[in-house]
Amino acid sequence: MCGIVGYTGSRQVSDILLSGLARLEYRGYDSAGAALEVAGDAGCALDVVREVGKVASLSEKLGQHNAFPTCGIGHTRWATHGRPTVENAHPHVSCDGRIAIVHNGIIENFAELREELGARGHTFRSETDTEVFAHLVEEGYVATHDLMAAVRDACTHVVGAYGLAAVCADEPDVIAVARKDSPIVVGMGQDGAYLASDIVALIDATRDVVVLEDGQFAKLTPKGIEFTDAEGAVITPAVTHVDWDVDMAEKGGYPDFMLKEICEQPRVVRDTLVGRLAPTGELDIDELGLSFEELNLIDRVYVIACGTSYHAGLIAKNLIEGWARIPCEVEAASEFRYRNPIITPTTLVVAVSQSGETADTLAAIRDARIKGGKVFGITNVVGSPVARESDGVIYTKANKEIAVASTKSFIGQIVSLSLLSLLLAQAKGKLKTGQVKMLFHELGDTAAQIQHILDTQGPAIHEAALACKDAASALFVGRGMGTAISYEGALKLKEVSYLHAEAYAAGEMKHGPIALIDPGFPVIAVATKSPTYDKVVSNLKECEARGATIIALATEGDEDIAKIADHIISIPPVRDCFSAITASVPLQLLAREVALMRGCNVDQPRNLAKSVTVE
Repeated sequence: MCGIVGYTGSRQVSDILLSGLARLEYRGYDSAGAALEVAGDAGCALDVVREVGKVASLSEKLGQHNAFPTCGIGHTRWATHGRPTVENAHPHVSCDGRIAIVHNGIIENFAELREELGARGHTFRSETDTEVFAHLVEEGYVATHDLMAAVRDACTHVVGAYGLAAVCADEPDVIAVARKDSPIVVGMGQDGAYLASDIVALIDATRDVVVLEDGQFAKLTPKGIEFTDAEGAVITPAVTHVDWDVDMAEKGGYPDFMLKEICEQPRVVRDTLVGRLAPTGELDIDELGLSFEELNLIDRVYVIACGTSYHAGLIAKNLIEGWARIPCEVEAASEFRYRNPIITPTTLVVAVSQSGETADTLAAIRDARIKGGKVFGITNVVGSPVARESDGVIYTKANKEIAVASTKSFIGQIVSLSLLSLLLAQAKGKLKTGQVKMLFHELGDTAAQIQHILDTQGPAIHEAALACKDAASALFVGRGMGTAISYEGALKLKEVSYLHAEAYAAGEMKHGPIALIDPGFPVIAVATKSPTYDKVVSNLKECEARGATIIALATEGDEDIAKIADHIISIPPVRDCFSAITASVPLQLLAREVALMRGCNVDQPRNLAKSVTVE
């Protein structure tokens, strides 16, 4: 969600902060700011600059600086407590202006702390929860004259999540860092020490980073980084080497990140599958950490996720129940722990999160573990909280996804969940080795099928988008696997084009949604050849009779659908269990095309953030 960047060393810090914050713009934000240590005749002072709006606005002010500051912290904020204003933007400072704080996360007991600090004479200048951290650190520094010790003490008073960085004018060139439930990475470059809330902001400086664990602290100086635990004892953390290059964070010649990432999906399918099938025909997913015997004991599966990941879970439910014959429920992670679900040691909870840091999903994982269930994570981010807190993990191999609307991560999730479903079926003895091999290879074939769609369906998608761009609303329908695909298609259209859309199982049309239809109303149907094809066609005829504009995702060569559809987007023939992979791609492209026609920013939709790290 929010973004943090920091640096201390020999370089001009302004350029580093601006570059890093620009790299984090994909996460979504409404204001930006920085605190720079500036040397003067009276010693070191903090220059705090904050702006509502984009990093470019902050750049104009920082660019006016005549000094050569070499230590500072920066932040992009996505409003939680308090409106998007200059006063609420980070960094926040202590009463004397000598300490500055940037913070990602949420402080649950901030109201209580604010009242206590106010009673002790502290003056608050913002509506944010973060500002209490600045005053807590200030009190600790008065007592200890040690910034790192003051930050550790402040954390003992706070309930909630935080990725935190602090600077103090009385300790030049030092940045104190803390983490609990909100990502922070640090790394040492040739010219100083760096920190950020996401690896993408550091990859120009270093490829070897430390992802702080909960309860860990780091003291950054130009000469090195010292890591300590909550008691102040020095520790040696694990170092992660980043092997993807900076081009993954750039558009690579595409007009926007969304299109670039849609076009990367064939590679995502191939990379997620590579090395997963042993020569014996058994699936090889060692990182899940359970034997076939243990998997065979699983008698219930929950898939917990939010947003797009939730739709991937709906697809997984079809596969797990169809192949492994295990009851599977899909739950919104935000609701899961509040209804006291039945979890036993033979329950498998599958947590799906693109970022691996979704707060609701993490809370659900912890609840499931307390109840004794097994937890598997499906995520795109190595070393993320979901990965670390699960018993096993499948990485989607999508690499960095910049556009807020998830596309390639969604496809990676479906492929990963397909692998997990096949593994459960194999462990249960519901699918024979030959069947698993056949399905695995057909799953791999979807990479070429996606590429075929990308190469051939541009004109058809453009014409379909023209039929949608001026509509007030749209309806997505499908049956079976097509229902889950429709939910995702409607979400994508809403996310990036701001065109209202709903999705229904096509059989529900006569139970209410058909009342929406009048002449010209767009109905987007997943009408591929499947066991439910005839039923979908029957439902579309009802829409046709009421004057709807029908856009059909149809199997190549289907001449019957042309009799009722106004626009046809063709996809290659595919087994129904894998249709979600191929059918989702043209719906992603359709959403993007409509958004561009409506003048929307497809990479950074309004009010949305890439990852949701607070509940």
